Amino acid sequence: MNQITNALTIDFEDWYQGLEIPHTEWDRYEDRVVRAGRRVLEALDAANTRATFFVLGYVAERHPEIVREIAEAGHEVGTHGYSHSFIYRQKPEAFRNEMSKAIGKLEDLTGQRVLGHRAPFFSITKESLWALEVLGELGIRYDSSIFPVLNYRYGIQDAPRWPYQIDDKAGGLIEFPISTCQVLGRNVPMAGGAYFRIYPYALTRRAFKSLNNAGHPAVFYLHPWELDPDHPRIPLPRRISLTHYINLNKTEKRLRRLLNDFSFAPMKEVLGVS
Repeated sequence: MNQITNALTIDFEDWYQGLEIPHTEWDRYEDRVVRAGRRVLEALDAANTRATFFVLGYVAERHPEIVREIAEAGHEVGTHGYSHSFIYRQKPEAFRNEMSKAIGKLEDLTGQRVLGHRAPFFSITKESLWALEVLGELGIRYDSSIFPVLNYRYGIQDAPRWPYQIDDKAGGLIEFPISTCQVLGRNVPMAGGAYFRIYPYALTRRAFKSLNNAGHPAVFYLHPWELDPDHPRIPLPRRISLTHYINLNKTEKRLRRLLNDFSFAPMKEVLGVS
């Protein structure tokens, strides 16, 4: 349908790791990331599409086999940090140590240089812009963490909506923000995660077409657990449980439809970064 190639990204974490449960308690929960990850890989293979997988360091340590499978299938492997912690709650040195550990593990497993980063919870905000300089110093070439919206957990509402270069302190790092559409002058999320499950597919498709027709690639993101509707249900604050569990049984069908309707590639290819 479209000549524009969009960026397809997978935040590769298990179902319990984005629920604000401390990583020191993760051993209490059932690991399902391998089976869910293989469902994602099957959907991408069926569509002959490659993606960027932002892999959590903790997952890479526990399940190195799935990380190798991702790389061997031709997908890009980027970093999602190590412990899925809010960056703006970390000290710079703790962040640097976690990132160095996560990057090293991924590069050892895949034999590929890690070029890209996405923060857990999109938690590079105005309070944690210092993280971009750290990423540049560690050799990261691009970041995709800044969401130009206002959310109770993340966002820089007035940030640019299209790819842009961070100042020289970050070593020429490129920011590729999460896609939004403008409604009545406000940026509205439209390209992944809970938004993909909440909005009717027709609305997502219209938003993609609008961006592509204007000459812009969209950034789409998803988690493997969103293709695993049978993963455990645990008591959560209502605001979190509603967005986490809604319409999980529809995600895979919608993803396959999206992959058929639009062109996608790994983020590094859309940016032309090597």
